[in-house]
Amino acid sequence: MNQPRRVSRRTTLKLAAASAALPLVHIRTAGAAGKVSMVFWDHWVPAGNEAMRKLITEWSDKNKVEVQADFLTVNGGKINLTMAAEAQARTGHDAYAFDMWTVHEFAEHLVPMDDVMQSLISANGPVAPAFEYLGKVKGSWAAVPTGSGSAPLTACARISMLKQFAGIDVQAMYPAHPVTPPMAVDWTYDTFLTAAQACHKAGFPFALGCGTTTDSVQTWGAIFGAMGADLVDAKGNVTADTPTVRAALEYAKKLIPFLPPEMVSYDDASNNRALISGKSALIWNPPSAWAVAKRDAPAVAEDCWTFPNPKGPKGRMVPMRPYYWGVWKFSKNQTAAKELIAFLADRKQQETLSTAVIGYDIPAFESMSNFPIWDEVAPPKGTVYNYPIRPWHQAQYYITGSSGPAEFATQMFSRGTIPTMVAKLVSGQSIDQAIAWAKEELQGFVR
Repeated sequence: MNQPRRVSRRTTLKLAAASAALPLVHIRTAGAAGKVSMVFWDHWVPAGNEAMRKLITEWSDKNKVEVQADFLTVNGGKINLTMAAEAQARTGHDAYAFDMWTVHEFAEHLVPMDDVMQSLISANGPVAPAFEYLGKVKGSWAAVPTGSGSAPLTACARISMLKQFAGIDVQAMYPAHPVTPPMAVDWTYDTFLTAAQACHKAGFPFALGCGTTTDSVQTWGAIFGAMGADLVDAKGNVTADTPTVRAALEYAKKLIPFLPPEMVSYDDASNNRALISGKSALIWNPPSAWAVAKRDAPAVAEDCWTFPNPKGPKGRMVPMRPYYWGVWKFSKNQTAAKELIAFLADRKQQETLSTAVIGYDIPAFESMSNFPIWDEVAPPKGTVYNYPIRPWHQAQYYITGSSGPAEFATQMFSRGTIPTMVAKLVSGQSIDQAIAWAKEELQGFVR
């Protein structure tokens, strides 16, 4: 497990001063029975914050607890910097929003949430395994998974382009109702490669990058995962030189010529820009790109359809970035903090939050994949119906590096190990050279 990031006293003081200027929500009720404070992710859809405030007010009024809710941005790292400062100072908010690896990074500072999760699972059924992988530490729930901020990178394609250039009717392959057409079974990486070649020839390449930012790490991580190309096994052994890893790299070599030439320099906004500008036939992304197109390029938005990623030998892996809510051990009101989180994480509230952000947020519970919002979003109607994994999709959410222990996976993710292997192929290096580099990189994690 990674050690908590070191934060100097000077940094802590700066963060404390900066937090005074953050957007706060103070909810006070007559006869308040205590106080509780919590940091939330500042949602990119403003309506998400407003929906959260209303739910907090509802809980506060009912329980007579004064609530302070702070919304901190992910961009610029403010939320994670403040998180690290609070963990070091052993003071701050009662509860916090964690993304992906930060649950494990700060697990020793978090109150176990098994009691909350037992109640939520009893009411809502099982949690998707990807959420469990990052939410549990040493077999215990360290934080509660939430839909707020959690988003997979599903395929989003231009309906007309795939039909015209690749002969694929994405609306027929994944219609906006419960069914598994034969076409969906044939949506494999071989089909994906053929379609990528056809769209590239037409001048509209699939916009997949291989930089070291989150989207590229998730994209190539899921491709390798679907092919069973695991770089580390469950015991933490390095397995970078195996037939499956070589097969994944061979596939990458075939796909690279049909991707944008600037793919190595891609950041997390590059694919969005490619879709919105009309230059790409397909990206992997949450519906944020579609939402911006709806505002800035309506004709593009009306021609978009979201659906699960291709299937490989090990299955249909959909890249996921989960978010969590946890309670600090230094919290002065752990009971109220846990009760607030339990309230917000239940089905009714999760549906309210997901609906407010046009279905962008995907809850952790498999039973929550049927909210009406995904039926209603348009144009075109049904465009994000297949954005959450449905039971008939025969798919699973996937965390890059999850074949191994989280302490190794987090380093693979943060250093972009898998997309860097692909980038080496782009630069003209051989598969042997890419594997040799990865083995040395991974051995460094073990040492």
